[in-house]
Amino acid sequence: MKTLSAVLVELNKPLELWELEIPALAAGQVLVEVAFSGVCHTQVLEARGRRGQDRFLPHNLGHEGSGVVREVGPGVRKVKVGERVVLSWLKGSGADVPGVTYRCEGKVVNAGAVTTFNRLAVVSENRLTVLPAGLDMRLAMLLGCALPTGLGSVMNTAVARPGESCAVIGCGGVGLCAVMGAAVSGCHPLIAVDLIDAKLEVAKALGATATINAGRQDVAAGLAELCPGGLDVAIEVTGRPEAMRTALEAVRQRGGRAVIVGNAPFGSEVAIDPKQFNQGKRLLGTWGGDSDPDRDFPRFARLLADGRLKAEVLLGQSYALSQVNAALDDLEAGRVVRPVIDMAMAG
Repeated sequence: MKTLSAVLVELNKPLELWELEIPALAAGQVLVEVAFSGVCHTQVLEARGRRGQDRFLPHNLGHEGSGVVREVGPGVRKVKVGERVVLSWLKGSGADVPGVTYRCEGKVVNAGAVTTFNRLAVVSENRLTVLPAGLDMRLAMLLGCALPTGLGSVMNTAVARPGESCAVIGCGGVGLCAVMGAAVSGCHPLIAVDLIDAKLEVAKALGATATINAGRQDVAAGLAELCPGGLDVAIEVTGRPEAMRTALEAVRQRGGRAVIVGNAPFGSEVAIDPKQFNQGKRLLGTWGGDSDPDRDFPRFARLLADGRLKAEVLLGQSYALSQVNAALDDLEAGRVVRPVIDMAMAG
């Protein structure tokens, strides 16, 4: 059996479409027919060589998707053939199988425990979660990364409470999910910061009460004007060291929380004045919004099903797998919030 896959062969070069031979499933592995895959800035960083040396080339990409189970390996109990699932880089319960290797005309192609830029993917059991009946597969794709990271950064890491002020710095896919998380948590005021007006308009539609265009206004001054005493919560989702510093400086003394979500390019550093910590501020890192798929995916899915998360506005243009490089380019340029690779599209 073979599958079409978008493979990163060389850094700073377009991904290539290869026909890969699917190996026999080992214990704890599952074969999933991918329906939809999201495209994340993580893949942009990987493909553009901004995460440092890549010793696994050539390899598959993608860590957010939805699909249908087609085959299960020995010992798999979490999912069954025919079930609809979300594919995620976050580890849940089940076997933890580190990765798989495919072959293409004698070449070895590496893959991690989950990949989604391929029509059929061998996935570790613990990277799969069964989807509730009735939840749209295209929308459910966001449960793989954007939703748990964005929502979780507010709800799990910052533990935002009703009435607390919150700013989200960076309104890409994950940032807009953070805006939704802050809105659901009852944060007020809720401030969205970005360089692109179209993204700020989406943020307002998702619950932001004020916006700052960082290309036209000093962010620190704007935040101080909107929240003179300092923010309760600041969520940084740009990956820019200067934005990380701004987030910490913008939160209030004695309990303000700055959460760093964004991935900075390899080798970046952040300069911080130590007095920020003497003032009782908290600088928090987060691993996927500190989300646990078994605990959090069902509740996030309920919020989607109940219409409390308007996540469909994040999903704009769809791309065929053959158009994956255009999807990466459009995401990097800010022309689309969350590209969707639709495996059913011809091209």
